[in-house]
This record gives sequence, C-alpha cells and structure tokens, in this order.
Amino acid sequence: MEAQKNLLIKTAENIHKSIWELAWKIGHNPEEGYQEHFATGLLTSFLKKHGFEIVTPLAGMDTSFLAKFKGSQPGPKIAFLAEYDALPDIGHACGHHLIGAASVGAAVALSLLPNLQGELVVMGSPAEETSGAKVTLVEAGIFDGIDIAMMFHPGSCNVPEISSLALDALEVTFIGRAAHMVIENNNGINALDAMLDFFQMLDKLKRKLGRDERIDGIITQGGKSPNIVPDYTAARFYLRARSRENLDVIRQKFLRCAQKAAAKVNAQMKWTYFECSYHEMKSNKVLAECCRQNLILLGVNEIGPAQTMLGSVDMGNVSHVVPAIHPYLRLGTGHEVPHTKEFAAVGLSEAGEKVLLLAIKLLALTAWDVISNKKLLTDIRKEFMAK
Repeated sequence: MEAQKNLLIKTAENIHKSIWELAWKIGHNPEEGYQEHFATGLLTSFLKKHGFEIVTPLAGMDTSFLAKFKGSQPGPKIAFLAEYDALPDIGHACGHHLIGAASVGAAVALSLLPNLQGELVVMGSPAEETSGAKVTLVEAGIFDGIDIAMMFHPGSCNVPEISSLALDALEVTFIGRAAHMVIENNNGINALDAMLDFFQMLDKLKRKLGRDERIDGIITQGGKSPNIVPDYTAARFYLRARSRENLDVIRQKFLRCAQKAAAKVNAQMKWTYFECSYHEMKSNKVLAECCRQNLILLGVNEIGPAQTMLGSVDMGNVSHVVPAIHPYLRLGTGHEVPHTKEFAAVGLSEAGEKVLLLAIKLLALTAWDVISNKKLLTDIRKEFMAK
C-alpha cells in the first residue's frame, strides 16, 4: 500500500502543472453562478482527454456536469465535488478555482494508477455562492450509489473535520393599500409600518437566540415615494442554526413575528424561499481521521481540531445522503480574509499553486485508502448509518 501511495504522490506531482493551469485560467476568467461556461468547458475537456465519460448538462443545470471513470476491477464509487463559480466584482475571492481544479486533479491522478478498483466521479456543482447546486443534485438523486463524497476548501487553517450551520433563505412581503400620505383618514394600509414592526420584533427574538443561531436581513423594497402610503414592501433574510431541527423551530418563531406585524396594520403577509435551504455539514469522523493521517503523511504538522463554521455550505446537504468530508487547507499566511480582493490575489499566487498541490494529494490519498481498505469503508458506512 505504501508503494501505491508513493506512486500516487508522484503522479500528482507530475500532473500538477497542468492542473494549476486549469485553476489559473479559471481564476483569471471569473464567472458567477450558472454562468460558468468557460470553467465547465475547460474542466470537462481535460477530464475527457484523460478518459472520463462526460454527462452535461446535469439535473437541468447547463453548467453542471458528471465525469465518470471506471476502473478495471469492481470497488467503491468515489465522488469529488468541483466548484468554480466566482463572486461579483472581486472574482475568485473564495478560491473556487482551486476547489474545482483540485477535485479534477485528484480524480485524474487516481485514474492513472494501474488496475484501479471502483469508479471515480467528478461532479461539477455551480453556483455555490448563491443557490447551491449541490442541493439540486441531491434532490435529483445524482448521489445514489455513491460510497463517499469529498472536496477541499482553502481557508485560514488545516482542519480535516468541519461542521456548518443549517440555513434557510426567506423572503417576506407585506401587502397593504396605497393612498396619498398627507390626506387625513386616507384609508391606506402602510406595508412599511408592518415591515418596521417586523424588524423590531425580530430584534427582540434575536436576543433570545443561542450562540450558533442567527437572523440577518435587509429591506429590498420599502416604498416608492414619501407621499404615497407604501402598499408593498419586501425583505430578505438568512436564518441559521446548528441543526435543521433547531432551524425549523426558529423559522416558525420568525414567521409568527411576521404574521403579528401584518395583523397590527391589517396588511397581508406572504413568504417564500429565495434560495435553496442548506442542511448542517456532518463530516464523517472516520473519513476525516483518515484525511488527518494523510495530512501528517504529507508533512503537514499544524492540524486543527474539529471546528464549526459560522457560515453554511451546500455540501451539508450532500453529507446527509452519503458519507462526506469538506476539509479546509491553509492558503497563504492564513490571515487573508475570504471574500476580499486580497484572498482572490493570494489564490492566484504561488501560495495558491502550493495549496492546490497539497489538496490534490490529500484528496487522492484519502480516496485511495477507501478504495484499498474494505474495513475502512465498512467503518465509514457504520458511522453514517448510526447518524
């Protein structure tokens, strides 16, 4: 097994420059969610050149894809998740060009091994920064038959095991009746009054929330003119909690506040989801420990304990249907803040190339452990079923 791991590390090093070229090109041609045609074309062309069968579009999304490579012998089915969407104005300030390239690199490195067991799958999942295509892929049954799923994310430290917060994205609207503002007894129904009362109620509710529970929102429509009673107002909110069960309770309290605010001024209240809902990330501990041991093998000494992110990821939904990990690897000094121009710049520097090579090796080695060790896969499945 050690010989195979050494071969895999050498293979990753041999193909690294071509993988870095993919990341560099995507990084210098940023595309927002569901517009990632350049990135999709680049990644699928590279995979096809290395013998992967390509299916695109996937689950009704033009910039999603499935790339499959079957080994010469039966074995587990390993999925590598690729992201490649950018942020508005600041480009790849979350490092998705590195994420997509690393998943492709790990899959190709494994495909070059002789007598590979099992099947390698690269799933292209667009729009992580907005609606979260992995939720759509889960709902479409794309993960049926997958044994494990993994991806990496650049960040401030090396952490094999992470959890995240569940998220609901809600839009609330109040519908009133327009009237001239200055006419006494104008018979208007002020939808803005309802919205402002709603925010005041939410302020009281937020004081009662736990440490890992949040309600954040903005008013997107507040009226048209100061001399017209607003007949329509709208606001968008992100609700987060450590678990889906906790979040369901918070959402009901949130909606009761909205109903009370509407009733206070005799307005109508409506609500809807404006983005996909995310479940909390449940890293598979057995698989995460395997990842940790491979980090040590690769000479990484600074490895952090399990952490809970204050944000939310669509990989959380994947982790509820298949054993999964979402390790973080330190990019640069670790002090660069994601979603900033500084983070985007370091992701296109030598530091970006360095963490990309580490990620390719880490994902490939961890997948190899699962492929070559039946007991490990059994233990991974046992933990997943127990959860």
